[in-house]
Amino acid sequence: MRLDIITVIPDFFQGPVTTSILKRASDKGLATIVVHDLRDFGLGNYKQVDDKIYGGSAGMVLMIEPILNCIESLKAQRTYDEVIYLTPDGETFNQRMANSLSLKQNLILLCGHYKGIDHRIREHVITREISIGDYVLTGGELGAAIIADAVIRLIPGVISDETSALTDSFQDGLLSAPIYTRPADYNGWTVPEVLTSGNFAEIEKWNEEQALERTQQLRPDLLDDSTLD
Repeated sequence: MRLDIITVIPDFFQGPVTTSILKRASDKGLATIVVHDLRDFGLGNYKQVDDKIYGGSAGMVLMIEPILNCIESLKAQRTYDEVIYLTPDGETFNQRMANSLSLKQNLILLCGHYKGIDHRIREHVITREISIGDYVLTGGELGAAIIADAVIRLIPGVISDETSALTDSFQDGLLSAPIYTRPADYNGWTVPEVLTSGNFAEIEKWNEEQALERTQQLRPDLLDDSTLD
C-alpha cells in the first residue's frame, strides 16, 4: 500500500511515520507513506497556498491551484483508489472503514487547514471525505495520522500476530472483553477463574458474553437488532 499525504505542516509527520507500527510496515516493504509539502506547489515567489474567503467571512482558505497541481502530479505517476479529504463534516471514521481502506493499493490523504479548502476541489477532485469526530482541529494532520495507523496495521504481515488485530474492539461491532495477564492474583485482585481454566470453549463463551455486556453498558449505540438476536 502507498499513502500520499498532502499537508502544509510536513514536519508534523516526522514522529508518526518514523515510529512504531508505521515504521515497521515501511521497513518490511508493506506500506509506503510519502508526505508532500503543499507549499512546494504554492504560487508566486512566496509560494502562496491560501487566500481570503469570497463573501467577506473571516479566515483563510487553501486555494485550488496548489492542491490541484499536487494531486495531478501524483496521478500522473500512478492510479489512486481514493482521494480523501480530512474534514469535520465528512463521514465518521470507524473500524469498518479502516478494514475497507486496508484493501486498497494507493490512497491520497489531503489535510485541510485554516477554514478548509476551496469547495470546488471537494466537488470535482475529492472522492471521499472523512472525519475523526465531531470537533474542529487546527488541521487534518492528526486525522491523517490516525487513519494511516488504523489502516496500515491491518495489512497482513505488519503485526506479527495477525489474529490480534482481528480481535480488537469494533471488529465485530462490539467492544472487547476485559483482558488480563500474570499474576493471576495480585494483592487479592484476581483474574476470572474461567480464563485460567484451560477450557477454551468456555473462555470463548465468556469473552463473547463480556464483549456484549460491556458494549451494552458503555456503547449501546454500537448495537443493532442483529447483534442481540
